[in-house]
Amino acid sequence: MNSVDFLLTNKDITYEIRTEIKRLGRPIPDLIISKTDVGKSRNYSRNFNSSVYDRFKWLYGCPKRNKLFCFICLVMGGNQSAWTQEGCVGKGRHKATA
Repeated sequence: MNSVDFLLTNKDITYEIRTEIKRLGRPIPDLIISKTDVGKSRNYSRNFNSSVYDRFKWLYGCPKRNKLFCFICLVMGGNQSAWTQEGCVGKGRHKATA
């Protein structure tokens, strides 16, 4: 019920279901996300670290899509952005962090 696919495909969720999803909490799976950035003198490799869930309580992982989403935005029907539609894998900024 609190999966990304469920929330994306069921837009007209009742208040009671939203409350239950919130009670269940956000999935925080260990995702396999890595990115290599090219620098002037060398390449930099970054890998997903699950400790990011502790820093950003709104962050929500989807193992099926291997991406990150905004849990609050998906449950409460937030704005249409990468955090609610496609998911993010890079250093994308979210309004909640700005």
